[in-house]
Amino acid sequence: MKTALLMIDIQNDYFEGGTMTLTGSDSASKKAALILERFRTNGLPVIYIQHIATKPTATFFLPGTFGAEIHKNITPLGQEKVFIKHYPNSFRDTGLHEYLQSIGVTDLVICGMMTHMCVDATTRAATDTGYTCTVISDACATKELELNGIKVKAEQVQLSFLAALAYFYSTVVSANKYLKVV
Repeated sequence: MKTALLMIDIQNDYFEGGTMTLTGSDSASKKAALILERFRTNGLPVIYIQHIATKPTATFFLPGTFGAEIHKNITPLGQEKVFIKHYPNSFRDTGLHEYLQSIGVTDLVICGMMTHMCVDATTRAATDTGYTCTVISDACATKELELNGIKVKAEQVQLSFLAALAYFYSTVVSANKYLKVV
């Protein structure tokens, strides 16, 4: 069993002043930084996923912008792998699966943004591909959503998606709980 840390889309546009500010992004990035520190200390693989928009109508993660850059709270080091993606699922057209296989990874610890989109899609794809996943609940962030004129608060979106992932696709724990057991 070999575990890797997967940091999904923790990018500037999701933070205060960005073009797609999420609820709790700063706090989530600080929790992700704690997990990152543990992985680095233990010499375990760290992989970053960076979303770069390709649709002409995109309003965030635009190529070459500050908003598309990985946030300073979790800046990659030289030996840490960064995959660029263009879809919510981090495995789609990225080479992520092949890379994880090449270094013998069987388990993934996942932090990232947006919980309801890219974290969800990637976690489900990872489990369906055969990885054992742990999602760090407070190292993820999302936003308010709306359906048929009904607004769903970010906190409820977060809880709903994490609960759904915990049902089958992953273990879901807080950063503090995870750090106590590893």
